Amino acid sequence: METTVKTYAKTKWAIDPTHSEIVFKVKHLMITNVKGEFRKFNAEIESDGKDFTNALVRATIDASSIFTNEDNRDAHLKSADFFDAENYKELSFVGTSFKRKGEDEYELKGKLTIKGVTKDVTFTVEFGGITKDPWGNEKAGFSLNGKINRTDFGLNWNAALEAGGVLVSEEVKISAEVQFVKQ
Repeated sequence: METTVKTYAKTKWAIDPTHSEIVFKVKHLMITNVKGEFRKFNAEIESDGKDFTNALVRATIDASSIFTNEDNRDAHLKSADFFDAENYKELSFVGTSFKRKGEDEYELKGKLTIKGVTKDVTFTVEFGGITKDPWGNEKAGFSLNGKINRTDFGLNWNAALEAGGVLVSEEVKISAEVQFVKQ
């Protein structure tokens, strides 16, 4: 008995930056979250057709594109105390595993590099589906969530509070809403 294995040509997907966002939240004064975002980034996926299981995922983020809606804070985040954007122009992510966990749920594991330090990270991913836009472009949508410890990447600056605790949490929550265009 002969078995037929169905194979698909690799499909490339490029980020649609006008319909995508990468945001983060960090506790400030240990009582509220402060939100920020990166405004310039690039990402690509290489999948087996429309099946994203085991897809290759790569992304880069322009460190100087950080925006928190406060100029002094943005300048501090770009400084050597945090991202050192002058010497480390990009953050990068290279996926090592993209596994289906449910009908529209995936787990994305990979190597995140910030300030020259590379660590393993894991994100939960919700697949929003594939559709065509009004101009005939095929698009795939994803929601991504995870968290990292910023000190693992050398983002160590902090200040002790008089009442105890620290000014900025070590935990950073990351989320992204991303659309990709089939190439």
